[in-house]
Amino acid sequence: MSTGPLTGHHALVTGAGSGIGAEIARALSLAGARVTLAGRRVEPLQATAAMLAGETHVAAGFDVSDVAAIATGLASARAAFGPVSLLVNNAGEAPTAPFHKTSLDVWNRVLAVDLTGVFLVTQAVLPDLKQRGRGARIVNIASTAGLKGYAYVSAYCAAKHGVVGLTRALAIELAMTGVTVNAICPGFTDTPLIDSAIATIVATTGRTAEEARAELAQANPQRRLVQPSEVADAALWLVGSGAQSITGQTIAVAGGEVMT
Repeated sequence: MSTGPLTGHHALVTGAGSGIGAEIARALSLAGARVTLAGRRVEPLQATAAMLAGETHVAAGFDVSDVAAIATGLASARAAFGPVSLLVNNAGEAPTAPFHKTSLDVWNRVLAVDLTGVFLVTQAVLPDLKQRGRGARIVNIASTAGLKGYAYVSAYCAAKHGVVGLTRALAIELAMTGVTVNAICPGFTDTPLIDSAIATIVATTGRTAEEARAELAQANPQRRLVQPSEVADAALWLVGSGAQSITGQTIAVAGGEVMT
């Protein structure tokens, strides 16, 4: 068993099969937390579990837009490690299309996963967090798309703006409980979501993958893609004992990108 500053905590990370979610799970595990890895597909979750240092539980079939699936996943998580004290809402998707070609089905799906999923999972876990009180944490992985607009991802921008608003509202509501609620807003990050965006750019513009990747990196004043481990470092700070007075905040991990 790993020991560290988060020993005694049970962390639930949604979308833990790859990218930012996997890196956050790794950081929490190294810090001593027992980690439940939640996601829809078992294979990526098992791959993440294999690289973690401490105790892990895989909650596959965890569809954040499905109330019944959430209840089943939480029941298995609690059976493994007890009440959840750290919640990281990371699951999300970001399909790209011009607004006039964004179907209602796509719109509804993105909002269901990226925004309503945060609402549903948080509401389901909230009794555990209130029971823990001081030291319990909610970290929502939003996006710089929750702080500004980007073309061709209108549904994603709308959902992530909603996550930021939910974060701020819930932080005030829970202030007296000791539970903190914050959002991390990464810029373009080197994850499978970016790989998908690059593939779309290549298919629609004829640019090479290298050109598409460079174009996305231009949004960052440091002229690079953010690394998932950098987002995980921010999450690790927010769940630590030194961040008890940090709540209702949106922390951009974006190399100085201006939010307008």
